[in-house]
Amino acid sequence: MSIQRLDAGHAAAYRALMLEAYEHHPQAFTSSVTERAAMPLSWWESRLSSPLDLLLGAFEDGELMGIVGLAFEVREKARHKATLFGLYVAPPYRHGGLGYRLVQALLQEARERPGVRLVQLTVTAGNDAALALYQRCGFVQFGLEPLAVRVGVEYFDKLHLWREVVSPL
Repeated sequence: MSIQRLDAGHAAAYRALMLEAYEHHPQAFTSSVTERAAMPLSWWESRLSSPLDLLLGAFEDGELMGIVGLAFEVREKARHKATLFGLYVAPPYRHGGLGYRLVQALLQEARERPGVRLVQLTVTAGNDAALALYQRCGFVQFGLEPLAVRVGVEYFDKLHLWREVVSPL
């Protein structure tokens, strides 16, 4: 198994895995499968080519098994923050530590980015497995966003978490 940075050449595999994630876990993502399925492949390619987004993928024998992203801030006063997004591990590869390895690799990328001091994320309230993973990786909760996502007629809250990636100055 290897973890590597995704680029435009991975767009089809990235799209397929994310559409699976949106379909099977709609409450975990702000985007819907319908919205993202309508996006052309060029949109996915540009996402993987953006200097403001870094996406990592876990591969085995050429198959994309899991993904995680990190979005960087462009605004001067917020450039010290990055946002973890889109963590997803395909069902056959869960419970083997792959999510942990993806998050750790992403945190290392954040440490290497000049000026980044913290990584933040949101996780759906009630997603205890994801929350436990993030806590194992050093994230702590700092807030709760009520009614953050609506799926059909049901609303889901989001927990806001953060962690430092460098020592305080």
